[in-house]
Amino acid sequence: MFKNTLKLLTTTALALSATMTLAFEPSGKIECIAPADPGGGWDFTCRSVATVMEELDMIKGAMQTTNMAGAGGGVAFAHVVSKRKNDNNLIVAASTATTTRLAQRQFPGMNAGMVKWVGALGADYGVIGVSKDSKYQNLNQLMDALKADPRSAKFAGGSANGGWDHLKVLIAAQAAGVKNLPKIAYLSYNNGGEAMTQVIGGHVDAFTGDISEAIGFIDSGDMRILAVLSDERLPGKFANIPTAKEQGIDAIGPNWRGFYMPAGASKEAQQFWVDTIDKLYATPEWKEVMVKNGLIPFHPSKDEFESFVINQVKSIEQLSKDIGLLR
Repeated sequence: MFKNTLKLLTTTALALSATMTLAFEPSGKIECIAPADPGGGWDFTCRSVATVMEELDMIKGAMQTTNMAGAGGGVAFAHVVSKRKNDNNLIVAASTATTTRLAQRQFPGMNAGMVKWVGALGADYGVIGVSKDSKYQNLNQLMDALKADPRSAKFAGGSANGGWDHLKVLIAAQAAGVKNLPKIAYLSYNNGGEAMTQVIGGHVDAFTGDISEAIGFIDSGDMRILAVLSDERLPGKFANIPTAKEQGIDAIGPNWRGFYMPAGASKEAQQFWVDTIDKLYATPEWKEVMVKNGLIPFHPSKDEFESFVINQVKSIEQLSKDIGLLR
């Protein structure tokens, strides 16, 4: 009897120990790195997710957003790979801009396999916009100017030269029949907010970025969006914005929004963040954030997301070669 009881207690203790070992929940300093200054898409991703997670008690305590601008996300990527590689409490905002920089080998000595990919929480379509007083009334007028002279209009974006914001302009220009794509002037700023300020101030002709970045300036009336780079018009308050396709320019520019984390983080920590992102995505609160900010559904499983990232890097690498940005 005693031996059976002892055996039962030992088995129970081992089971509990295994459960405790497998369970993970972040504690202490919980951090989301936005690889840009405040005001851009990565900053939006970190802060929006932190707000909903805290509101729904998905994490204990608060999630701190740390802005770490530089090299189109390269500074943050290198920081995570070299200095935070075992941090279980850290996630980093990522997007198509991240895979673009990786594809163009702009993070020297680093690749997509050096971090763990957590998941995506929607996609944000690209836009091309101008100030309210701009002479350009539609996308074709702007593209016609570039056909006459590729240097006739300057574009501002929040990604580095050759990054996703830059690439969206080139995709649209290529689809419109513009020649000498490398001659199109693109000015890189630390974030979308700074780029839009330059456009609204009349210092640059057009903005290239994502719909979520432009909402404030659209609502204030300071910016007119000439086109959204989507298959169909966006829902809700964005329904009045024409697509590039309906203007005869077959250009699509979706920008997924999600996260990666350090490669050395534990499997339990990765699973916690994957599960938490899954739960977050399913909530009415996050659906509301998506509608309010023009995000469309995009939420592959962890394994699908990892494969998607790797394949997107390959496809953008080829596209960059096709339009002369990469040899």
